Amino acid sequence: MKIIVDAFGGDNAPLEIIKGCAEAVAEFDDLSIILTGDEGKILKVANDNNISLDRIEIHHCTEVITMDDHADAVLKSKKDSSMAVGFNLLKNGEGDAFVSAGNSGALCMGATLAVKRIKGIKRPAFSPVMPSANGFFMLVDGGANVDCRPEMLVQFAVMGSIYMNRVMKIDNPRVGLANVGTEDHKGTELYQTTYQLLKESNLNFVGNVEGRDIPQGICDVVVCDGFTGNLILKTYEGVAMVVMNEIKSLFTGSLKGKLSASLVLGDIKKLKKKLDHNTYGGAPVLGASKPVFKAHGSAKAVTVKNAIRLSRDYVLADAIGEISKVINSED
Repeated sequence: MKIIVDAFGGDNAPLEIIKGCAEAVAEFDDLSIILTGDEGKILKVANDNNISLDRIEIHHCTEVITMDDHADAVLKSKKDSSMAVGFNLLKNGEGDAFVSAGNSGALCMGATLAVKRIKGIKRPAFSPVMPSANGFFMLVDGGANVDCRPEMLVQFAVMGSIYMNRVMKIDNPRVGLANVGTEDHKGTELYQTTYQLLKESNLNFVGNVEGRDIPQGICDVVVCDGFTGNLILKTYEGVAMVVMNEIKSLFTGSLKGKLSASLVLGDIKKLKKKLDHNTYGGAPVLGASKPVFKAHGSAKAVTVKNAIRLSRDYVLADAIGEISKVINSED
């Protein structure tokens, strides 16, 4: 299997991207990687940091899409960027999946207009997998589509359910609709209509879920519009950082704290890993006709490796084929 990776996407590119790719190919014997980006810079960084490029080839290009670029730069002004070239390689069948930690808007536009949508899918959606009290859940949409219609939210639910079943190995995933109350009449017209459609679907719909219940693992797929989803995502990550910083201050602020920390250090490390978004690598762009994976913008090597691993699992599970079959059987 060949995964295409944007070497210059994200805050820590290209070093952490290259390191993550090297770790991924070392872990999976069936994997090879195409790195897109400035070949000279990639080779220098790899050489300076003693990183093996075994089973990693470089596809040279000269431009980089920054976080400040408009989303359409991937299609217009920066066609020779590491992201645009990655999309073209994927579109032309030169790789099985594409991973980037770069500009989210550009990534979504490239997935939609360069790689194209699955037939019947109205809008692709960012779909991060996030930790919960008893495991993890998927948030769909995490920010790609601010304005949504009920039928779009239903498709998000279908795609999320298939991904969680096929890739994350959850039997009969529970689907919940993010809302301001659990009663079926709560929320805007969008959410009231979506509730009825999900209730009538073949999905394992468990009803409306409130924000405070989401971290408890009340469902496996949380469905919402991208505006709501991005607020949930960023608040979730922010609270996790605050909690870990407060715990760190508690155990380092005094001799008593330091002595206590020595007794529970292993448990603290487990908690940190549980709350760390790097564990799941980022978010698949569900609805694209080929696997596209958005790694976190602040991705370190472990995040990149996990994003590549999940992209590999995405391909092996043929989740896109199943989504296409289910969506088009409903027409």
